[in-house]
Amino acid sequence: MINPVKQILLGSIALALSLSSAPLAYSQTATPPAATKEPVPAPPPVKPVLPPLKYDDTPLPANTPSYAPVVEKVSPSVVTISTFSDAPRANARGNGPRGNGQNPLEDPMFRRFFGIPDGGGDDAQPAPPTPKNKRGGAAANTPRRQPLGLGSGVIVSPDGFILTNNHVVKDADEIRVTLGTSSHEYKARVVGTDESSDIAVIKIDGKELSAVTFSDSDKLRPGDIVIAVGNPFGLTQSATMGVVSAVGRGGMGIVDCENFIQTDASINMGNSGGALVDFQGRLVGINTAIFSKSGGNQGIGFAVPSNLARSVMESLILTGKVTRGFLGISMQPLTDDLVAAFNLKNDQGALVNEVLPKSPAEKAGVKNGDVVVAVNKKPIKGHRELQLMIAAMAPHAKADLSIIRDGKEQTVTVELGEKAAKNLVAQSEPANDEPDVLDGVTVGDLDAETRKELNIPETVKGVAITQIDPDSPSASAGLQRGDVILEVAREPVTSSKQAVELSEKLKSKKQVLVRVYSKGTSRYVMMA
Repeated sequence: MINPVKQILLGSIALALSLSSAPLAYSQTATPPAATKEPVPAPPPVKPVLPPLKYDDTPLPANTPSYAPVVEKVSPSVVTISTFSDAPRANARGNGPRGNGQNPLEDPMFRRFFGIPDGGGDDAQPAPPTPKNKRGGAAANTPRRQPLGLGSGVIVSPDGFILTNNHVVKDADEIRVTLGTSSHEYKARVVGTDESSDIAVIKIDGKELSAVTFSDSDKLRPGDIVIAVGNPFGLTQSATMGVVSAVGRGGMGIVDCENFIQTDASINMGNSGGALVDFQGRLVGINTAIFSKSGGNQGIGFAVPSNLARSVMESLILTGKVTRGFLGISMQPLTDDLVAAFNLKNDQGALVNEVLPKSPAEKAGVKNGDVVVAVNKKPIKGHRELQLMIAAMAPHAKADLSIIRDGKEQTVTVELGEKAAKNLVAQSEPANDEPDVLDGVTVGDLDAETRKELNIPETVKGVAITQIDPDSPSASAGLQRGDVILEVAREPVTSSKQAVELSEKLKSKKQVLVRVYSKGTSRYVMMA
Protein backbone atom coordinates (compact mmCIF):
# COMPACT_ATOMS: atom_id res chain seq x y z
CA MET A 1 0.00 0.00 0.00
CA ILE A 2 1.33 3.31 -0.99
CA ASN A 3 1.76 5.93 1.59
CA PRO A 4 -0.60 8.84 0.90
CA VAL A 5 2.22 11.37 1.20
CA LYS A 6 4.28 9.58 -1.43
CA GLN A 7 1.21 9.37 -3.62
CA ILE A 8 0.83 13.12 -3.53
CA LEU A 9 4.54 13.65 -4.21
CA LEU A 10 4.51 11.29 -7.18
CA GLY A 11 1.50 13.08 -8.61
CA SER A 12 3.21 16.42 -8.38
CA ILE A 13 6.30 15.06 -10.13
CA ALA A 14 4.21 13.60 -12.93
CA LEU A 15 2.36 16.85 -13.39
CA ALA A 16 5.64 18.75 -13.60
CA LEU A 17 7.03 16.33 -16.14
CA SER A 18 3.96 16.63 -18.26
CA LEU A 19 4.15 20.38 -18.24
CA SER A 20 7.83 20.46 -19.14
CA SER A 21 7.24 18.18 -22.10
CA ALA A 22 4.55 20.45 -23.62
CA PRO A 23 5.26 21.50 -27.19
CA LEU A 24 7.07 24.85 -27.79
CA ALA A 25 4.15 26.11 -29.80
CA TYR A 26 2.29 26.63 -26.61
CA SER A 27 4.81 29.13 -25.29
CA GLN A 28 4.90 30.88 -28.71
CA THR A 29 1.17 31.21 -28.66
CA ALA A 30 1.31 32.66 -25.21
CA THR A 31 3.84 35.36 -26.15
CA PRO A 32 3.46 36.08 -29.88
CA PRO A 33 6.13 38.28 -31.62
CA ALA A 34 5.39 41.91 -32.56
CA ALA A 35 3.42 42.30 -35.78
CA THR A 36 5.17 43.86 -38.88
CA LYS A 37 3.79 47.43 -39.74
CA GLU A 38 2.33 47.90 -43.23
CA PRO A 39 3.45 51.16 -45.10
CA VAL A 40 0.87 53.95 -44.89
CA PRO A 41 -0.17 55.01 -48.37
CA ALA A 42 0.48 58.78 -49.23
CA PRO A 43 -2.61 60.94 -49.61
CA PRO A 44 -3.53 61.78 -53.17
CA PRO A 45 -2.01 65.11 -54.44
CA VAL A 46 -4.21 68.16 -54.07
CA LYS A 47 -4.90 69.76 -57.43
CA PRO A 48 -4.21 73.56 -57.32
CA VAL A 49 -7.26 75.66 -57.78
CA LEU A 50 -7.04 79.30 -58.95
CA PRO A 51 -8.81 81.75 -56.68
CA PRO A 52 -11.84 83.40 -58.17
CA LEU A 53 -10.85 86.62 -59.93
CA LYS A 54 -12.95 89.58 -60.87
CA TYR A 55 -12.41 90.68 -64.46
CA ASP A 56 -14.02 93.50 -66.38
CA ASP A 57 -12.97 94.39 -69.92
CA THR A 58 -15.58 97.05 -70.38
CA PRO A 59 -13.96 100.14 -71.97
CA LEU A 60 -13.50 103.14 -69.70
CA PRO A 61 -16.09 105.89 -70.07
CA ALA A 62 -15.20 108.49 -72.64
CA ASN A 63 -14.88 111.20 -69.99
CA THR A 64 -12.38 109.25 -67.83
CA PRO A 65 -9.22 111.37 -67.23
CA SER A 66 -6.24 109.89 -69.09
CA TYR A 67 -3.06 111.20 -70.63
CA ALA A 68 -2.83 108.34 -73.12
CA PRO A 69 -4.42 110.26 -76.03
CA VAL A 70 -1.99 113.13 -75.48
CA VAL A 71 1.06 110.87 -75.39
CA GLU A 72 -0.15 108.93 -78.43
CA LYS A 73 -0.57 112.19 -80.32
CA VAL A 74 2.81 113.69 -79.42
CA SER A 75 5.15 110.68 -79.31
CA PRO A 76 5.51 110.27 -83.10
CA SER A 77 6.78 113.87 -83.27
CA VAL A 78 9.51 113.37 -80.65
CA VAL A 79 12.83 111.98 -81.91
CA THR A 80 16.07 110.71 -80.42
CA ILE A 81 19.16 112.69 -81.34
CA SER A 82 22.56 110.96 -81.13
CA THR A 83 25.69 113.03 -81.59
CA PHE A 84 29.26 111.96 -82.29
CA SER A 85 32.59 113.72 -82.25
CA ASP A 86 36.04 113.16 -83.72
CA ALA A 87 37.58 114.37 -80.46
CA PRO A 88 38.08 112.03 -77.47
CA ARG A 89 35.37 112.24 -74.84
CA ALA A 90 35.14 111.56 -71.14
CA ASN A 91 35.13 108.02 -69.78
CA ALA A 92 32.45 106.24 -67.80
CA ARG A 93 33.82 107.53 -64.50
CA GLY A 94 33.13 111.10 -65.48
CA ASN A 95 36.78 112.00 -66.09
CA GLY A 96 37.02 114.71 -68.70
CA PRO A 97 34.91 117.59 -69.91
CA ARG A 98 31.65 115.75 -70.47
CA GLY A 99 31.16 113.34 -67.57
CA ASN A 100 29.96 114.25 -64.11
CA GLY A 101 30.12 110.85 -62.44
CA GLN A 102 26.49 111.11 -61.31
CA ASN A 103 24.57 109.26 -64.01
CA PRO A 104 22.99 106.00 -62.77
CA LEU A 105 23.61 104.45 -66.17
CA GLU A 106 27.35 104.60 -65.51
CA ASP A 107 26.79 101.49 -63.36
CA PRO A 108 27.84 98.50 -65.57
CA MET A 109 24.80 96.49 -64.40
CA PHE A 110 22.42 99.19 -65.58
CA ARG A 111 24.36 99.63 -68.81
CA ARG A 112 24.05 95.94 -69.66
CA PHE A 113 20.37 95.98 -68.68
CA PHE A 114 19.63 98.79 -71.11
CA GLY A 115 21.94 97.42 -73.79
CA ILE A 116 24.41 100.29 -73.55
CA PRO A 117 28.06 99.28 -74.06
CA ASP A 118 30.58 100.09 -71.38
CA GLY A 119 33.04 102.90 -71.85
CA GLY A 120 30.62 105.81 -72.35
CA GLY A 121 29.91 108.75 -70.13
CA ASP A 122 26.74 110.52 -69.10
CA ASP A 123 24.91 110.03 -72.42
CA ALA A 124 26.82 107.10 -73.89
CA GLN A 125 25.77 105.21 -76.98
CA PRO A 126 27.39 102.94 -79.57
CA ALA A 127 29.78 104.69 -81.91
CA PRO A 128 28.98 104.68 -85.63
CA PRO A 129 30.87 102.13 -87.72
CA THR A 130 34.43 103.05 -88.61
CA PRO A 131 35.18 103.22 -92.35
CA LYS A 132 36.90 100.04 -93.58
CA ASN A 133 39.61 99.51 -96.13
CA LYS A 134 39.63 96.71 -98.75
CA ARG A 135 41.07 94.21 -96.26
CA GLY A 136 38.42 94.91 -93.67
CA GLY A 137 40.60 96.97 -91.36
CA ALA A 138 40.12 100.57 -90.32
CA ALA A 139 40.79 103.02 -93.11
CA ALA A 140 44.08 104.86 -92.80
CA ASN A 141 44.01 108.35 -91.24
CA THR A 142 40.33 107.98 -90.33
CA PRO A 143 39.65 108.78 -86.66
CA ARG A 144 36.99 106.75 -84.93
CA ARG A 145 34.11 108.99 -83.97
CA GLN A 146 33.26 108.90 -80.29
CA PRO A 147 29.74 109.10 -78.84
CA LEU A 148 29.15 112.65 -77.67
CA GLY A 149 25.64 112.64 -76.25
CA LEU A 150 21.99 111.72 -76.40
CA GLY A 151 19.15 114.19 -76.57
CA SER A 152 15.68 114.73 -77.91
CA GLY A 153 14.09 116.78 -80.65
CA VAL A 154 10.66 117.74 -81.96
CA ILE A 155 9.55 117.41 -85.59
CA VAL A 156 7.98 120.69 -86.65
CA SER A 157 7.37 120.03 -90.36
CA PRO A 158 6.47 116.95 -92.43
CA ASP A 159 9.63 117.37 -94.53
CA GLY A 160 11.99 116.95 -91.57
CA PHE A 161 12.74 120.23 -89.80
CA ILE A 162 13.44 119.47 -86.12
CA LEU A 163 13.63 121.78 -83.10
CA THR A 164 16.08 120.95 -80.31
CA ASN A 165 18.52 122.60 -77.91
CA ASN A 166 21.76 124.16 -79.02
CA HIS A 167 23.65 122.29 -76.30
CA VAL A 168 22.37 118.96 -77.67
CA VAL A 169 24.10 119.39 -81.04
CA LYS A 170 26.94 121.70 -80.04
CA ASP A 171 30.42 120.45 -80.98
CA ALA A 172 28.96 117.47 -82.87
CA ASP A 173 30.75 116.26 -85.99
CA GLU A 174 27.90 113.91 -86.83
CA ILE A 175 24.21 113.94 -85.88
CA ARG A 176 21.85 110.98 -86.22
CA VAL A 177 18.11 111.02 -85.65
CA THR A 178 15.87 108.08 -84.76
CA LEU A 179 12.10 108.38 -85.11
CA GLY A 180 10.05 106.93 -82.27
CA THR A 181 11.07 103.37 -81.43
CA SER A 182 12.32 102.70 -84.96
CA SER A 183 15.82 101.35 -85.42
CA HIS A 184 16.28 103.31 -88.65
CA GLU A 185 18.59 106.30 -88.32
CA TYR A 186 18.63 109.47 -90.39
CA LYS A 187 21.68 111.63 -90.82
CA ALA A 188 20.89 115.22 -89.90
CA ARG A 189 22.46 118.55 -90.80
CA VAL A 190 22.45 121.72 -88.72
CA VAL A 191 20.31 124.49 -90.18
CA GLY A 192 21.25 127.01 -87.52
CA THR A 193 21.90 127.48 -83.82
CA ASP A 194 21.28 130.26 -81.33
CA GLU A 195 23.38 130.16 -78.19
CA SER A 196 21.52 133.05 -76.54
CA SER A 197 18.26 131.09 -76.35
CA ASP A 198 19.78 127.56 -76.47
CA ILE A 199 17.69 126.71 -79.54
CA ALA A 200 18.88 124.85 -82.65
CA VAL A 201 17.23 123.67 -85.85
CA ILE A 202 18.38 120.51 -87.65
CA LYS A 203 17.05 118.87 -90.82
CA ILE A 204 16.62 115.28 -91.99
CA ASP A 205 15.44 114.08 -95.39
CA GLY A 206 11.97 112.83 -94.61
CA LYS A 207 8.50 112.82 -96.07
CA GLU A 208 5.07 112.92 -94.45
CA LEU A 209 6.55 112.96 -90.96
CA SER A 210 4.35 113.56 -87.94
CA ALA A 211 4.78 117.26 -87.07
CA VAL A 212 3.86 118.73 -83.71
CA THR A 213 1.17 121.41 -83.32
CA PHE A 214 2.24 124.72 -81.73
CA SER A 215 0.31 126.62 -79.09
CA ASP A 216 0.53 130.15 -77.66
CA SER A 217 2.90 129.80 -74.70
CA ASP A 218 2.03 133.31 -73.50
CA LYS A 219 -1.31 131.93 -72.33
CA LEU A 220 0.25 129.43 -69.93
CA ARG A 221 -0.54 129.94 -66.25
CA PRO A 222 0.97 128.49 -63.09
CA GLY A 223 -1.06 125.38 -62.30
CA ASP A 224 -1.73 124.36 -65.90
CA ILE A 225 -1.12 120.66 -66.61
CA VAL A 226 1.82 119.91 -68.90
CA ILE A 227 3.46 116.71 -70.15
CA ALA A 228 7.14 116.31 -70.98
CA VAL A 229 7.88 113.82 -73.76
CA GLY A 230 11.46 112.87 -74.58
CA ASN A 231 14.14 110.24 -74.37
CA PRO A 232 15.73 110.38 -70.89
CA PHE A 233 18.79 108.12 -70.66
CA GLY A 234 17.97 106.95 -74.19
CA LEU A 235 14.62 105.44 -73.12
CA THR A 236 12.52 106.45 -76.10
CA GLN A 237 9.15 108.15 -75.88
CA SER A 238 9.09 108.53 -72.11
CA ALA A 239 6.35 110.80 -70.77
CA THR A 240 6.03 112.56 -67.43
CA MET A 241 3.21 114.73 -66.18
CA GLY A 242 3.30 117.82 -63.99
CA VAL A 243 2.11 121.38 -63.69
CA VAL A 244 3.48 124.75 -64.66
CA SER A 245 5.16 126.08 -61.54
CA ALA A 246 5.98 129.52 -62.94
CA VAL A 247 6.39 131.42 -66.20
CA GLY A 248 8.93 134.02 -67.20
CA ARG A 249 11.73 132.60 -65.08
CA GLY A 250 15.08 134.30 -65.62
CA GLY A 251 18.20 135.61 -63.99
CA MET A 252 19.70 132.14 -63.51
CA GLY A 253 22.64 132.54 -65.87
CA ILE A 254 21.78 129.51 -68.02
CA VAL A 255 21.58 131.52 -71.25
CA ASP A 256 21.48 135.20 -72.20
CA CYS A 257 17.84 135.16 -73.29
CA GLU A 258 16.01 133.65 -70.32
CA ASN A 259 12.21 133.48 -70.23
CA PHE A 260 11.73 129.93 -69.03
CA ILE A 261 8.63 127.94 -68.21
CA GLN A 262 9.25 126.20 -64.87
CA THR A 263 7.58 122.82 -64.38
CA ASP A 264 7.68 119.91 -61.97
CA ALA A 265 7.20 117.38 -64.79
CA SER A 266 10.23 115.09 -64.50
CA ILE A 267 13.00 116.15 -66.87
CA ASN A 268 16.18 114.08 -66.81
CA MET A 269 19.36 113.82 -68.87
CA GLY A 270 18.39 113.05 -72.44
CA ASN A 271 15.11 114.99 -72.19
CA SER A 272 16.84 118.12 -73.48
CA GLY A 273 15.27 119.27 -76.72
CA GLY A 274 12.10 117.27 -76.12
CA ALA A 275 8.52 118.49 -76.13
CA LEU A 276 6.59 120.14 -73.32
CA VAL A 277 2.94 119.98 -74.34
CA ASP A 278 -0.36 121.05 -72.86
CA PHE A 279 -3.32 118.80 -72.08
CA GLN A 280 -4.36 118.86 -75.75
CA GLY A 281 -0.94 117.76 -76.99
CA ARG A 282 0.10 121.16 -78.34
CA LEU A 283 3.70 122.30 -78.03
CA VAL A 284 4.19 124.97 -75.37
CA GLY A 285 7.91 124.57 -74.72
CA ILE A 286 11.23 122.89 -75.51
CA ASN A 287 12.64 121.11 -72.44
CA THR A 288 16.04 122.62 -71.73
CA ALA A 289 17.45 122.39 -68.22
CA ILE A 290 16.89 121.21 -64.66
CA PHE A 291 17.82 122.56 -61.27
CA SER A 292 19.43 119.66 -59.44
CA LYS A 293 22.06 118.97 -56.79
CA SER A 294 22.29 115.29 -57.71
CA GLY A 295 22.10 115.42 -61.50
CA GLY A 296 18.64 113.80 -61.48
CA ASN A 297 15.17 115.24 -61.47
CA GLN A 298 14.18 117.18 -58.35
CA GLY A 299 10.95 118.67 -59.61
CA ILE A 300 12.40 121.89 -61.03
CA GLY A 301 12.69 121.82 -64.80
CA PHE A 302 12.89 124.63 -67.33
CA ALA A 303 11.61 124.86 -70.90
CA VAL A 304 12.03 127.51 -73.59
CA PRO A 305 8.54 128.86 -74.42
CA SER A 306 7.22 127.74 -77.79
CA ASN A 307 6.67 131.33 -78.94
CA LEU A 308 10.35 132.16 -78.43
CA ALA A 309 11.48 128.85 -79.91
CA ARG A 310 9.29 129.36 -82.98
CA SER A 311 10.57 132.91 -83.52
CA VAL A 312 14.19 131.76 -83.30
CA MET A 313 13.46 128.77 -85.57
CA GLU A 314 11.90 130.92 -88.28
CA SER A 315 14.87 133.28 -88.27
CA LEU A 316 17.35 130.40 -88.43
CA ILE A 317 15.53 128.75 -91.34
CA LEU A 318 15.14 131.97 -93.34
CA THR A 319 18.52 133.60 -92.68
CA GLY A 320 20.69 131.02 -90.90
CA LYS A 321 21.10 133.34 -87.93
CA VAL A 322 19.11 135.26 -85.33
CA THR A 323 19.07 139.05 -85.42
CA ARG A 324 17.86 140.95 -82.39
CA GLY A 325 16.92 144.53 -81.75
CA PHE A 326 19.37 146.74 -79.87
CA LEU A 327 18.35 149.70 -77.74
CA GLY A 328 21.66 150.67 -76.14
CA ILE A 329 20.80 151.18 -72.49
CA SER A 330 21.83 149.75 -69.16
CA MET A 331 19.03 149.03 -66.67
CA GLN A 332 18.39 148.08 -63.07
CA PRO A 333 15.34 146.95 -61.09
CA LEU A 334 13.16 149.42 -59.20
CA THR A 335 13.48 149.13 -55.43
CA ASP A 336 11.06 150.77 -52.99
CA ASP A 337 13.56 153.57 -52.36
CA LEU A 338 13.95 154.23 -56.07
CA VAL A 339 10.19 154.24 -56.58
CA ALA A 340 9.92 157.00 -53.97
CA ALA A 341 12.94 158.89 -55.30
CA PHE A 342 11.57 159.01 -58.85
CA ASN A 343 8.03 159.77 -57.72
CA LEU A 344 6.59 156.60 -59.25
CA LYS A 345 3.26 154.97 -58.45
CA ASN A 346 4.69 151.43 -58.34
CA ASP A 347 7.75 149.34 -59.20
CA GLN A 348 6.49 148.31 -62.64
CA GLY A 349 9.08 149.28 -65.22
CA ALA A 350 12.80 149.44 -65.91
CA LEU A 351 15.08 152.20 -64.65
CA VAL A 352 17.59 153.45 -67.23
CA ASN A 353 20.87 153.99 -65.41
CA GLU A 354 23.04 154.53 -68.47
CA VAL A 355 22.54 155.38 -72.13
CA LEU A 356 25.36 154.14 -74.35
CA PRO A 357 27.02 156.77 -76.54
CA LYS A 358 25.82 156.92 -80.16
CA SER A 359 23.23 154.22 -79.45
CA PRO A 360 19.67 154.16 -80.84
CA ALA A 361 18.40 155.19 -77.39
CA GLU A 362 20.70 158.24 -77.25
CA LYS A 363 19.68 159.30 -80.77
CA ALA A 364 16.01 159.08 -79.76
CA GLY A 365 16.53 161.21 -76.67
CA VAL A 366 16.36 158.59 -73.92
CA LYS A 367 18.11 159.88 -70.77
CA ASN A 368 19.60 158.50 -67.59
CA GLY A 369 16.91 158.25 -64.95
CA ASP A 370 14.07 157.55 -67.40
CA VAL A 371 11.77 154.71 -66.37
CA VAL A 372 10.47 152.64 -69.27
CA VAL A 373 6.96 151.37 -68.44
CA ALA A 374 5.70 150.13 -71.84
CA VAL A 375 6.86 149.18 -75.34
CA ASN A 376 4.41 149.80 -78.19
CA LYS A 377 1.71 150.32 -75.53
CA LYS A 378 2.36 146.92 -73.97
CA PRO A 379 3.15 147.37 -70.25
CA ILE A 380 6.30 145.79 -68.88
CA LYS A 381 6.86 144.52 -65.35
CA GLY A 382 10.61 144.90 -65.09
CA HIS A 383 13.96 145.35 -66.78
CA ARG A 384 14.24 141.72 -67.93
CA GLU A 385 10.88 141.87 -69.70
CA LEU A 386 12.01 145.01 -71.51
CA GLN A 387 15.18 143.20 -72.50
CA LEU A 388 13.25 140.29 -74.00
CA MET A 389 10.74 142.50 -75.82
CA ILE A 390 13.47 144.56 -77.50
CA ALA A 391 15.43 141.43 -78.40
CA ALA A 392 12.34 139.91 -80.04
CA MET A 393 12.07 142.86 -82.42
CA ALA A 394 13.96 143.11 -85.69
CA PRO A 395 16.78 145.58 -86.24
CA HIS A 396 15.61 148.92 -87.71
CA ALA A 397 12.12 148.34 -86.32
CA LYS A 398 10.42 151.31 -84.66
CA ALA A 399 9.68 150.95 -80.94
CA ASP A 400 7.51 153.41 -79.05
CA LEU A 401 8.83 153.58 -75.50
CA SER A 402 6.49 154.91 -72.83
CA ILE A 403 8.76 156.51 -70.25
CA ILE A 404 8.33 158.41 -67.01
CA ARG A 405 10.65 161.40 -66.73
CA ASP A 406 10.48 163.80 -63.78
CA GLY A 407 7.18 162.25 -62.72
CA LYS A 408 5.51 162.72 -66.11
CA GLU A 409 4.81 160.06 -68.75
CA GLN A 410 5.80 160.64 -72.36
CA THR A 411 6.53 158.61 -75.50
CA VAL A 412 9.88 158.29 -77.25
CA THR A 413 10.19 156.55 -80.63
CA VAL A 414 13.40 154.59 -81.17
CA GLU A 415 14.69 152.98 -84.35
CA LEU A 416 16.40 149.86 -83.05
CA GLY A 417 19.89 148.80 -84.03
CA GLU A 418 21.22 145.27 -84.39
CA LYS A 419 22.63 143.52 -81.35
CA ALA A 420 25.59 141.17 -81.44
CA ALA A 421 24.95 137.51 -80.63
CA LYS A 422 26.29 137.73 -77.08
CA ASN A 423 25.30 140.02 -74.20
CA LEU A 424 21.77 140.68 -75.34
CA VAL A 425 21.28 144.02 -73.56
CA ALA A 426 23.61 145.66 -71.11
CA GLN A 427 22.20 145.19 -67.63
CA SER A 428 23.41 146.41 -64.28
CA GLU A 429 22.38 144.92 -60.97
CA PRO A 430 23.08 146.97 -57.86
CA ALA A 431 25.73 145.42 -55.67
CA ASN A 432 23.43 145.88 -52.69
CA ASP A 433 19.82 147.03 -52.60
CA GLU A 434 20.22 148.49 -49.09
CA PRO A 435 20.45 152.32 -48.81
CA ASP A 436 23.94 153.78 -48.93
CA VAL A 437 25.52 156.94 -47.36
CA LEU A 438 28.29 159.39 -48.32
CA ASP A 439 30.06 159.13 -44.98
CA GLY A 440 33.55 157.71 -45.24
CA VAL A 441 33.95 158.57 -48.94
CA THR A 442 36.79 160.79 -50.26
CA VAL A 443 36.53 162.04 -53.84
CA GLY A 444 38.98 163.62 -56.28
CA ASP A 445 38.89 165.26 -59.71
CA LEU A 446 39.29 163.07 -62.80
CA ASP A 447 42.58 164.37 -64.10
CA ALA A 448 44.77 162.42 -66.52
CA GLU A 449 46.83 160.87 -63.72
CA THR A 450 43.75 159.69 -61.81
CA ARG A 451 42.17 158.25 -64.93
CA LYS A 452 45.31 156.31 -65.72
CA GLU A 453 45.74 155.06 -62.16
CA LEU A 454 42.11 153.97 -61.77
CA ASN A 455 41.60 152.94 -65.44
CA ILE A 456 38.66 155.30 -66.00
CA PRO A 457 37.71 156.05 -69.64
CA GLU A 458 37.80 159.60 -70.97
CA THR A 459 34.08 159.45 -71.73
CA VAL A 460 33.19 159.10 -68.03
CA LYS A 461 32.47 162.47 -66.41
CA GLY A 462 32.34 162.84 -62.63
CA VAL A 463 34.51 162.57 -59.53
CA ALA A 464 36.50 159.51 -58.52
CA ILE A 465 36.31 157.82 -55.15
CA THR A 466 39.95 157.88 -54.11
CA GLN A 467 39.50 156.59 -50.55
CA ILE A 468 36.73 154.84 -48.68
CA ASP A 469 36.37 153.78 -45.08
CA PRO A 470 36.01 149.95 -45.12
CA ASP A 471 33.71 150.14 -42.08
CA SER A 472 31.37 152.71 -43.62
CA PRO A 473 27.88 151.95 -44.94
CA SER A 474 29.14 153.03 -48.38
CA ALA A 475 31.70 150.23 -48.42
CA SER A 476 29.13 147.75 -47.12
CA ALA A 477 26.83 148.73 -50.00
CA GLY A 478 29.51 147.89 -52.57
CA LEU A 479 31.13 151.26 -53.31
CA GLN A 480 34.89 151.06 -53.60
CA ARG A 481 37.97 152.98 -54.59
CA GLY A 482 37.96 153.67 -58.31
CA ASP A 483 34.19 154.13 -58.60
CA VAL A 484 33.02 157.42 -60.10
CA ILE A 485 30.16 159.54 -58.76
CA LEU A 486 28.33 160.83 -61.84
CA GLU A 487 25.29 162.53 -60.31
CA VAL A 488 24.07 163.67 -56.93
CA ALA A 489 20.33 164.26 -56.58
CA ARG A 490 19.96 164.02 -60.39
CA GLU A 491 22.50 166.83 -60.87
CA PRO A 492 25.64 165.97 -62.88
CA VAL A 493 28.89 166.26 -60.92
CA THR A 494 31.98 167.55 -62.71
CA SER A 495 34.40 168.38 -59.88
CA SER A 496 35.23 167.35 -56.33
CA LYS A 497 34.44 170.89 -55.16
CA GLN A 498 30.94 170.65 -56.62
CA ALA A 499 30.47 167.25 -54.99
CA VAL A 500 31.39 168.65 -51.56
CA GLU A 501 29.09 171.64 -52.03
CA LEU A 502 26.18 169.41 -53.00
CA SER A 503 26.85 167.20 -50.01
CA GLU A 504 26.73 170.20 -47.69
CA LYS A 505 23.61 171.51 -49.36
CA LEU A 506 21.81 168.16 -49.04
CA LYS A 507 23.01 167.40 -45.51
CA SER A 508 19.51 167.92 -44.15
CA LYS A 509 18.04 165.38 -46.56
CA LYS A 510 17.42 161.93 -45.12
CA GLN A 511 18.00 160.28 -48.50
CA VAL A 512 19.95 161.39 -51.55
CA LEU A 513 19.90 159.69 -54.96
CA VAL A 514 23.41 159.17 -56.34
CA ARG A 515 24.42 157.70 -59.70
CA VAL A 516 27.71 155.80 -59.65
CA TYR A 517 29.93 154.42 -62.43
CA SER A 518 31.69 151.13 -61.66
CA LYS A 519 33.35 148.43 -63.76
CA GLY A 520 32.08 149.62 -67.12
CA THR A 521 28.49 150.42 -66.17
CA SER A 522 26.47 152.65 -63.84
CA ARG A 523 23.74 152.30 -61.26
CA TYR A 524 21.58 154.41 -58.94
CA VAL A 525 22.06 154.20 -55.17
CA MET A 526 20.01 155.81 -52.41
CA MET A 527 22.36 157.43 -49.90
CA ALA A 528 20.89 157.72 -46.41
